[in-house]
Amino acid sequence: MTQLRVPEAAAGERLDRFLAGLPEIGSRAVAERLLSGGAVLVDGRARAKSHKLGGGEQLEFEPPAAPASTLTPEAMDLAVPYEDEHLLVVDKPAGLVVHPAPGHAAGTLVHGLLAHDVEGGEEADRPGIVHRLDRDTSGLLVVARSPEAHRRLQALVHSRALTREYLALVVGRPRSRRGTVDAPIGRDRRDPMRHSLDTDTPREAITHFEVQDLLRRHSLLLVTLETGRTHQIRVHLAAIDLPVAGDTVYGRPGELGLQRQFLHAAHLAFVHPFTGEPVDVRSPLPADLEAALAAARS
Repeated sequence: MTQLRVPEAAAGERLDRFLAGLPEIGSRAVAERLLSGGAVLVDGRARAKSHKLGGGEQLEFEPPAAPASTLTPEAMDLAVPYEDEHLLVVDKPAGLVVHPAPGHAAGTLVHGLLAHDVEGGEEADRPGIVHRLDRDTSGLLVVARSPEAHRRLQALVHSRALTREYLALVVGRPRSRRGTVDAPIGRDRRDPMRHSLDTDTPREAITHFEVQDLLRRHSLLLVTLETGRTHQIRVHLAAIDLPVAGDTVYGRPGELGLQRQFLHAAHLAFVHPFTGEPVDVRSPLPADLEAALAAARS
């Protein structure tokens, strides 16, 4: 169930039009279908699609899942640095959405992974997916090849035994060489498209960082996640005045010529849930991030 606060700026807008603009809904037709089925509550009550919002209301709804029938394999040149009969690690390029969502019914990582026998999980539109990366974040993801592998990998995530390290170039310098941001985040109270610390739906979020390189105007950080909330790294770093370079939502758009946020999932490590052997995979910075880093050093 998704909960969000209607921003004051939406006062006077029809309920169906507001819903259609949310990324979880994506279209007027889907919004109307949810409303006709009474699946949307406004301050605890079902409302007509023409209901005029006043701003500040609490919305509750269950985002629609993409039907399983839409999941057909698509030819995709994917980098897979590790795989065995139970799981695989894929190196996701920037710009690729992980799983189907409103506005992205095809061309996702899941569609490309179907040729690799991925399976597992309770959601039909994201078979094998254990954790996610934002569309414009590149790097490593582990994916399950069976329901049992998915269950065991999820257990690693929940017990915080899956090491996920990211490289982030931020604008500014941290006050210390290493630190931790322990601050719950959720959907922003005023802007449902963003996540923030100012939320009615807080969830535990813990991010660790360590300085790798101090530059003239920027800092290269090694960031480690304990939890995996939506936009967690980007929100946490912005909250401590270290916005991610190139981030169009929380950071500095266009910084150093970047067309996306400088955030790369560079290292993934865990104990194999079937064999007990260590799995340790690293991914080099993509060319666009290497170029931005070189510009920051010049």
